[in-house]
Amino acid sequence: MTAKQAEEAWEKDGINVFDLTHIWPHSKYPLRKIGEFTLNENAKNYFAEIEQVAYNPAHMVPGIEPSADPVLQSRLFSYPDTHRHRLGVNYQQLPVNAPRVPYHMANFQRDGAMAFYNQGSRPNYISSIEPIQFRPRSVNLDKLHGHFTGEAVTFLSEIRPEDFNAPRALWEKVWSEDARERFVKNVSGHMENCSDKEIIKRQLSIFREVSEDLATRMEKATGVKGYDGISNLRFNGTHNGMAKDRKLRYANGMDSNVDIAPNNGAPSYGSHKSPSAVGGTNGNGVAAH
Repeated sequence: MTAKQAEEAWEKDGINVFDLTHIWPHSKYPLRKIGEFTLNENAKNYFAEIEQVAYNPAHMVPGIEPSADPVLQSRLFSYPDTHRHRLGVNYQQLPVNAPRVPYHMANFQRDGAMAFYNQGSRPNYISSIEPIQFRPRSVNLDKLHGHFTGEAVTFLSEIRPEDFNAPRALWEKVWSEDARERFVKNVSGHMENCSDKEIIKRQLSIFREVSEDLATRMEKATGVKGYDGISNLRFNGTHNGMAKDRKLRYANGMDSNVDIAPNNGAPSYGSHKSPSAVGGTNGNGVAAH
């Protein structure tokens, strides 16, 4: 998906590519194979090779750039932070996490607890006396592909009609009748454990926004009649953009100093800088999602 397509997805189809609950239709954005790897060996020592492994979405091959997905952006930092806390600051020196290359890595991450390769007496800076040999770059790392600017959603997002498009398509077009019956049976069975009928009514109202058929089946299975949608409800954890009464729109009874972004954090037209504005990049791809 290009940056222009990301903007058009919101403007034309109401799909927010930065919202994990929005599904990108494969008919418009087919999956593209970028590679594969084969697992061909079982672990011999579970602790050393499984417990100590440290996956990190910030570890990317040259030429792959993270998208502006807010959750991915936060995990680029939180994953290595977790590894430093769980395994120690030098977790990347553990054999299971170390790069397998025919040369020693030279960087400025030195010392710290349990450092068993601290690069000897090499200067801890780029020295002209003992210079580091840089490998030629395979791609221009200074060129950007994704460069979005926009308003952040500072506190709570908002429930909007487009949020129900993906689950509606799942219910009506993707699932078989057997899958629908299993869903109703499984979910209604757990809902019956709730002693507060008001909670069940509110959940049924959300199902009704997805599909009248789904809501009717759930009502029959639970024996509880839900509300006619969410237009007359207030929520605590999110604003209700579908509320008829303005007083019900804002979460927790807030009614002042609330400015809800009209695009709910989505990339609208003009939110992505042109290639010339970001150093002459030759593409606008939202490269990794």
